[in-house]
Amino acid sequence: MKLPNGYGSVYKLSGKRRCPYRAIVTEGWQLDKDTGKWKQKRKTVGYYATKNDAMVALAEYNKSPFDLETSKITFAEVYNRWSDEHFPTISDSNIKGYKASYKLCEPITRKRFVDITLDDLQYLVDVSGKNTPTLRKLKSMLGLVFKYAVIHDIIPPDRNKVQYLDIKKAGNPNAYNRTRFSKQEISTLWNQKDGNIYINVVLMLIYSGVRISELLDLKKENVNIKERWFDVTASKTDAGIRKVPINKKVLPFFEYWYNKNDCKYLISTPEGEHFGYRNYYDSYWIPLMIQLKMGEFVIEKDKKEPVYKGHRPHDCRHTCVSLLVESGVDDRMVKKIVGHKGQGVTQQVYTHLDIDALVNAIDRI
Repeated sequence: MKLPNGYGSVYKLSGKRRCPYRAIVTEGWQLDKDTGKWKQKRKTVGYYATKNDAMVALAEYNKSPFDLETSKITFAEVYNRWSDEHFPTISDSNIKGYKASYKLCEPITRKRFVDITLDDLQYLVDVSGKNTPTLRKLKSMLGLVFKYAVIHDIIPPDRNKVQYLDIKKAGNPNAYNRTRFSKQEISTLWNQKDGNIYINVVLMLIYSGVRISELLDLKKENVNIKERWFDVTASKTDAGIRKVPINKKVLPFFEYWYNKNDCKYLISTPEGEHFGYRNYYDSYWIPLMIQLKMGEFVIEKDKKEPVYKGHRPHDCRHTCVSLLVESGVDDRMVKKIVGHKGQGVTQQVYTHLDIDALVNAIDRI
């Protein structure tokens, strides 16, 4: 098919290449000093795996021409520029959320920003395996980055397709129903606690209601053994920044980890190092749940690898909330302990009476 004059062209490069099809456009004429003749000045729109992809890119360019020099900028470069300007104006918890969202964008980080399509963005959502709140954060971050790209003339406004990103239809392939630990399972944990020190960690999670990340990142300097509380100084939400009471039943476990070694973090690896989440979950949590018959690997249709089914760390938090409610602790106090939104405690200065009330509440379970 012959393309209109001035539209541009697509041709295939020789040799074996991942993206052999080159889309080019003409940007006027220039004088060849060697020959004294005028020749067309051409610039590359991009290189593509198929001729059809190159033709689509050429059509998009002609529909909304963009600066071809600026078009070389990758998603990672735009994100870095945006974050350098935006992060100093927002809270640490929001920064943490956006950084987590960026990790989900790994498939497109090295892609030219102008080449990113709605299908590329939808792919990030569809394969993320994340729940709806996490996907909302991802969509929010993408919206801000694409808006930044429009403002700085990296892409034209009509190339910003984030608003059409569907986070509802994607679902969550890794979703699971949060299931509290039963009374029998909690009894099993207590009976087996002397056989594995990491069973103590499970009980510490159940009797404090903290997120697993909050416990793994807890530093000893923020733990007050004598008064039975610790400070969560970094959390996924602003409401999560709080003082957490230590239940008297698990106080010996806190004392054990506090005095175990010189690691600055309360919970540590056998080598005395800080625990990363994946290390803890894959190497300690899952084997422990399988050992206690509270989890198992199953073969699912259309899955290449066995899938873990069983209790997950967040079930401990769910269990704590359930135990507090069943023990008659009022909703406001429950929210204070676990750091749910609406508890209004992040702006407060804790008094001894506040701390005593928290300790008394957690001791009821």
